[in-house]
Amino acid sequence: MSNEVLVVAENLKGQWNDVTFELLAAGRSLASSLGGTLSVAALGHGISDSVRSLSADVVLCADAPELGTFIPEVYLRVLESLIAQRTPRVVLVANTSIGMDLAAPLSSRLEMPLVAYCRKVWAEGGKVLAQSQIYGGKLMAEVVLEDRGILAVMAGSFPPDAGKASGTPQVEAVPLPPLDGVRTRFVSLVEPDASDVDITRQEILVAVGRGIGDKENLPLAEELADELGGVVCASRPLIDNGWLPKTRQVGKSGLTVKPKLYLAAGISGAPEHIEGMKDAELIIAINSDPRAPIFDVAHYGVVGDLFEILPAIAEALRQRKR
Repeated sequence: MSNEVLVVAENLKGQWNDVTFELLAAGRSLASSLGGTLSVAALGHGISDSVRSLSADVVLCADAPELGTFIPEVYLRVLESLIAQRTPRVVLVANTSIGMDLAAPLSSRLEMPLVAYCRKVWAEGGKVLAQSQIYGGKLMAEVVLEDRGILAVMAGSFPPDAGKASGTPQVEAVPLPPLDGVRTRFVSLVEPDASDVDITRQEILVAVGRGIGDKENLPLAEELADELGGVVCASRPLIDNGWLPKTRQVGKSGLTVKPKLYLAAGISGAPEHIEGMKDAELIIAINSDPRAPIFDVAHYGVVGDLFEILPAIAEALRQRKR
């Protein structure tokens, strides 16, 4: 059995996503422990030059107009053929919307077990292990791959910089398999309104959740954000209610943020939300429930009424500026 670790790279609008470099970091560590090699499957159009930035022993490059946009049906045919030919020990994909379109069908077609929602992957005694987040993060399961397998790794689980090592990989061109009978075609890419602020670039965020109570109470958070020089964001329930635009949503189904300060007010701390903000440099939580999960990741916590605490902090900041 080969000890090759194969990473499936993600490319969006001509750029390799950060999660690709996270997978390369995980893959390099895994390949080293197994005494194997690290390869990366890079699919797209016009990528022949950019693949040289992918730190691996071998880059398997499929560069063709048919791969210019992500069509799962087409990508699956290419990856299925490639994996069947190389028979790698482990295939690493990102647990993203793209990765989820690929991982389960590949598992079924190639008869390789799939472990999704992986937070850690490593090798011990020649066996591959993974820590999988289940029930929305309420439980962590440790899985051992007895043979070959596919691991879907969650974004943010590994440092992307570790996957950006210098060096020039060997690049091998991958021919396309027959694509006759493809029933899916790309129509358009719908992106969020770019006129709003980009919360992923903000250094200070004031986040609000269900505890804010009503849309009319949002000015409390906005006032504090103004005093701090930051912007307001929110957990999914507020976005679903239409109180703030989708561009302000933090969490698994929203955006991942890493500000210098993340002040969470009235947010219980569901795993889906924590996934999007746990790497903030400083997390301050305000919640009336002392058992709220948000306190498990907060550096500082205040148990109290946000309707009293937010105005008090804003007023204290105003006094300091005078």
